[in-house]
Amino acid sequence: MSGKPCDIQLAGIHFTKAVNGADTLATTDAQGRTAFRVGAKKDFFCDPNDNKLSNNTAPILLAKVDNTKPFTLAARVTPGFTAKGLYNAGVLYLYVNDRRWHKPCFEQDERGRHRIVSVRTIGTSDDNNHDVVQGPTAYLKISSDTRTVGSYYSLDQKTWQLVRLYKNDYPAELWAGVSAQCPIDTGATSHFEDIRLTQNSVSDFRLGN
Repeated sequence: MSGKPCDIQLAGIHFTKAVNGADTLATTDAQGRTAFRVGAKKDFFCDPNDNKLSNNTAPILLAKVDNTKPFTLAARVTPGFTAKGLYNAGVLYLYVNDRRWHKPCFEQDERGRHRIVSVRTIGTSDDNNHDVVQGPTAYLKISSDTRTVGSYYSLDQKTWQLVRLYKNDYPAELWAGVSAQCPIDTGATSHFEDIRLTQNSVSDFRLGN
């Protein structure tokens, strides 16, 4: 896998791997709000169309996960949306290597709307656009009971909407992380709050609770 060792504590999570210099781009204030800066044209996508749009330059902070046990990664995400920020997003990750990963995003689309997007990469990436979200902030969550992976979003951290569900066929050593992307514009800063990585899963994969 790409990246280099790091030693960063954010909201009680020990991030020990930094991809594309992520360890130099995330800072946390006294209130526990993490600002994640990202430069121009930074994205993570493996284009299925002859690699024309492939770009694996987005910074990602990663924490090791024991995939033989249940886990849940969640955060309150406020992306750095800008007037020209096509595909700007705040992102959560499950990551094995540059060609095998999954990310749910709160992202700006082609029409300037802000929506939930998910991408799963196995060699190449798919790209799935989900609900449009009103307002600047959404909660994102990834959860596994060792057999199934579910991705969700919420506006109030109480009612969760299922975004994606699939078999957990990842290896025992897995990485979970946070990232920001800015594929088109000159740079942006996304914010993360209430970041949590716990050793349990949702009890209902349809409802996300």
